[in-house]
Amino acid sequence: MWDKDLIFKALADSTRRLILDELSERNEMTLYELTSRLIMKHNLSISRQGIAKHITVLEEAGLLTSIRKGKFRVLIFNNEPLRNLLEGWIE
Repeated sequence: MWDKDLIFKALADSTRRLILDELSERNEMTLYELTSRLIMKHNLSISRQGIAKHITVLEEAGLLTSIRKGKFRVLIFNNEPLRNLLEGWIE
């Protein structure tokens, strides 16, 4: 099961919420695509290394997974921890 504290910690940061917003629109994208969208669409000044640190926190919370496809790192959104977290409060 997912750690609620890790999920809330991950959601506490606005950059991580933007990352989830972007991934929820397309479900999966490469780290390069995500970085480009955050810089161009949201005018963030952040490096790929900076985004990688945020991705690590999101992965630890179970909110995304990353897989290697050739030389690319593909990020995949997982909303199941959010559903599970809110299930008890909403139903």
